[in-house]
Amino acid sequence: MRLTNVAHLRLPFGRLLGFDVAATPTDVELPVSFDQRRHVGAGERAGSWMALSFRMREPVALDDLAAAWMAVIARHATLRTAFTPGDDGPRLHEVDVRPRGWVEHPIAPGQAVNDALREVLDDACSPYRAPSHRLCVLETAEGPTVVLAADHAHVDMWSMLVLARDLLAALGEVREGRAPMLPPAPAFADHTRELRQRDAAPEALRRRWAEVLEASGGVMPRFPLPLGTAESPESERVEVRDVLDVDDSAAFSAQARDGGVSTLALVVAAMTAVTHELAGTPLRAVFPVHSRYDERWHDAAGWFITNSVLESADADARASAAAVKEAVQLGSWPLEDVLRPWGGMPEAPGMFAISWLDLRRLPVRIDAAGLQAQYVGASIRTDGVMLWFILDEAGLHLRCRYPDTAEARASVGAWLDALVARLRSEARTSVGGRLTIGSRRFRVRRAARDDVPALVALLSDDELGREREVAELAGYESAFDAVTRDSTHYLAVVVDEAERVVGTMQLSIIPGLSRGGSTRLQIEGVRVAAHERSSGLGSAMLEWAHEHGRARGAALAQLTTDRARERARAFYARLGYGDSHVGLKRPL
Repeated sequence: MRLTNVAHLRLPFGRLLGFDVAATPTDVELPVSFDQRRHVGAGERAGSWMALSFRMREPVALDDLAAAWMAVIARHATLRTAFTPGDDGPRLHEVDVRPRGWVEHPIAPGQAVNDALREVLDDACSPYRAPSHRLCVLETAEGPTVVLAADHAHVDMWSMLVLARDLLAALGEVREGRAPMLPPAPAFADHTRELRQRDAAPEALRRRWAEVLEASGGVMPRFPLPLGTAESPESERVEVRDVLDVDDSAAFSAQARDGGVSTLALVVAAMTAVTHELAGTPLRAVFPVHSRYDERWHDAAGWFITNSVLESADADARASAAAVKEAVQLGSWPLEDVLRPWGGMPEAPGMFAISWLDLRRLPVRIDAAGLQAQYVGASIRTDGVMLWFILDEAGLHLRCRYPDTAEARASVGAWLDALVARLRSEARTSVGGRLTIGSRRFRVRRAARDDVPALVALLSDDELGREREVAELAGYESAFDAVTRDSTHYLAVVVDEAERVVGTMQLSIIPGLSRGGSTRLQIEGVRVAAHERSSGLGSAMLEWAHEHGRARGAALAQLTTDRARERARAFYARLGYGDSHVGLKRPL
């Protein structure tokens, strides 16, 4: 799922609507978590919210959407709470929420749609609004885009997925003429109570917190390079990068598995190396960890995030894995108790935070690709660096926010460039692309345009190819451009130890409705250089292709070969391919 910022959000022009609700205070007071107290205690301000947007596949009646949203509010208690100022900090109460109706938010002449949306959410989703959440719809000729937003005190990124999933489920029931049946989810306030009842943190854990903070100058870790910030926060600069595509992400994950570590640990190792190279220091950062320690919280909405500290001094993958494990342990105890010697969280300008979310592992799912879903961050002023990673079926993505100063652009930009380059290099040299045959090693990689002559030579190097392939490269280069523009195709090149091209194949992922909606892997143009045939290279290539398909959800591999290729047909049969179907072709 893409990570974006409201200033970067691309929306078609249309009518911007918001659903108004009324909130009536009750006498029920609820506990305030440590992080809620920090966040809301900073006061009423713009840009304290987070949102999730998605595009509906078909028009939706506003009354149906409103009914579904009220069912979501009824399910999640945090959406029926509101903060008020108190003498000793913010206080939290239950509120009764009633529907009022849709209102149109005007878009001024010359105003961008996303700027109009930002104004709405800055107003409706600030810390002391009651309630501090908003359902918006952008009605356009391309269909409705839905935006769910709430002040961060009530939600985290996991929660936004829960709310979107529940809204879509409730909407489906409303459209079927049924009242939405969403059972109440556990309340975040109960989670806060449970944390307060936990035992005090062990002394060894307190000492470790003190060591990391002392190494950071007595405050939470700060970005290790100059940011050029003064005493007050600066306008933000936001960078959104797609770091690894689906193929490089799979290769990177294969490298992590080979090393016995998580993908996160391998990314931390890369950040550790880059930080040492550019700043000469260990990687130290604030490291948010989720507190959904019990399965019953998986379907709940709330701020189930607490902050830990990560210190990684060794770029070895296993050492970085140990650093991640330690950070999770440091964040597994109530911070109010742990940070009491510092009077709370010792924040300072330049604070550096790294957030990681692997959507593939979450028990909550929506069709992010089909819905074109995006996490949307608010625009703020900042004096620190915040980095978010999202790992999903499409690859590894990041969003980074930092002060928009000349020094920060140079420092953070160089750090990000070095990190992205390192991650991509590690992916493309990982074990995921390695073929080992006896004592020899080959590598599979995505074809480059410079490989086209060598690929044509392979395609021509047999009795059939010599007759149907041609010498003019222009047509092949045009075809190469068309193939590489479409991410469903992977034109593979196999190189030997001397980087000579010795094999090729084209892999295509084909979704379909037949066989219960199974996805297929189509394999075409398999060729092995004459001097490498009968060495086992072809079998290794096909096994690699099968794993490529499995990683992308394919349940079936299929290929075609000319009837005249008797040796090829025998080869495929040995690998388990059956000639159960008849392939038909005709020239067009």
